[in-house]
Amino acid sequence: MKSIVTFCFAGLAAVAATRVDAADSFQIEEATVASIQQALRDKSLTCHALVQAYLDRIAAYDHKGPSLNAILALNPHALTDADQRDADYARSGPVGPLHCIPLVLKDNYNTADLPTTGGSAALAGAQPKTDAFTVTRLREAGAIILGKSNMHELALAGTTVSSLGGQTLNPYDLTRTPGGSSGGTGAAVAANLALAGTGSDTVNSIRSPASANALVGIRPTKGLLSRAGIMPVSETQDAAGPIARTVSDAARLLEVMAGYDPNDPSTAWSVGNMPASYTPFLEHGSLRGVRIGLLKTMLGSRPEHQEVNTVIAAAVAAMQNEGAIIVEVDDPALSAAKLNAENDVQKYEFRGLINAYLASIPNAPAKSLADIIASGKFHKPSLESFLASAQAYQNGIEELDYHLRLLRNARTRDKLISLLAEHRLDAVVYPLQQRLVVPTSEANQADRNGILASVTGFPAITVPAGFSKPTVTAPLGVPIGMDILGRPWSEGRLIQIAHGFEQATHFRKPPNSAPPLSMK
Repeated sequence: MKSIVTFCFAGLAAVAATRVDAADSFQIEEATVASIQQALRDKSLTCHALVQAYLDRIAAYDHKGPSLNAILALNPHALTDADQRDADYARSGPVGPLHCIPLVLKDNYNTADLPTTGGSAALAGAQPKTDAFTVTRLREAGAIILGKSNMHELALAGTTVSSLGGQTLNPYDLTRTPGGSSGGTGAAVAANLALAGTGSDTVNSIRSPASANALVGIRPTKGLLSRAGIMPVSETQDAAGPIARTVSDAARLLEVMAGYDPNDPSTAWSVGNMPASYTPFLEHGSLRGVRIGLLKTMLGSRPEHQEVNTVIAAAVAAMQNEGAIIVEVDDPALSAAKLNAENDVQKYEFRGLINAYLASIPNAPAKSLADIIASGKFHKPSLESFLASAQAYQNGIEELDYHLRLLRNARTRDKLISLLAEHRLDAVVYPLQQRLVVPTSEANQADRNGILASVTGFPAITVPAGFSKPTVTAPLGVPIGMDILGRPWSEGRLIQIAHGFEQATHFRKPPNSAPPLSMK
């Protein structure tokens, strides 16, 4: 099914191939928060022109050209919001640290002015009354919401296909998925359809699209970012976070989104554990003397894993060349396959959480998981088995196996923190995916390692680590991402390490499928 996209901007179709009102001196492709802020200061760019330029790219590449199918719905007020930002700027300067920064939101983030559907046809038109806490923070910081991005339906799998939005494509290889479940955000940001965006991560889902699209994704310590107003999957494992093209931009979004929210009690743990700002960590990006553990447990051993292993080995060598101290560590107890089989608790928590969430949406077409299943309006190949399993538990959190899994999670946290302490490590690194992101013909995003951060609540940042060998369908190669995981509340240190690695390597390249548009 094609994405449902609201094209209600005057004259938008007429400018699909050219920018309108964009200043000749400003390059929108690969723009950053800093470059936009500078262009606004020197008056070579207006907010209206910037937003229009992104809308032009969406019109040219989301349903035309490569037909990435990343955007589920556009914000009909985006240009009006941009005009207001221009008026604000002329009167008193920027309204906040993200003044006029165009973002896309994964469609499980509540928005009072746009439907929030989780990509499900069963929830088409569902309209929350209020924004999610993190969305409110982004708007207050001056960001412009361009629209909602497609996602793997209900955030329950990793190939970014939904009954409402269809299949999103990877802009680096149109035969492959963009990762998931936040793949719409990943594809949009990679193809410069937005400056950055939001994702959610129950097991892999911020970092999988980051890995698959040569982006930076941050899954923070549990409690740093509120999950209130985000369609839930698991209280134990859910996290919200930014997806961006640079470490700097991801850090700026994280800083704005973070904070205590009484509607998510876990955020009380952030009080006293969060620095006043994450941006100072960008100024000290040297890797010299940093102790990095290469977690060999997360490296695959089959032929399909070797291309990823080669790229990760080169990335680790690059860290070592910058002065990092590399320590190889191995522990079978931290195997992703083992953790997925023995620690994951999604199916026990999902029914109660989604039922409570749907009850909070006044016009939700489905009021319970049972209603979604009965409607038949969901992507059955990827969801039917999980939904039936979750629905079968009258009260999953009372199940003995659920409590045994929570106990294993506690032991895994102890094992991981002990490994960091024993080897005096600042962080551990490993490939976010042991094999390349899968073709769209495959139903499962195989061999992902993100669950280690998920079941422990430890923070992790995925950064571009390189590309596979070029092919006919992937002229640059397929992006491969490296996860950098650290102790709870060590986001600043991880940002420092990630930024140092990024500046030493510059592995990110924009995809060929969405080239620059001609200037007027």
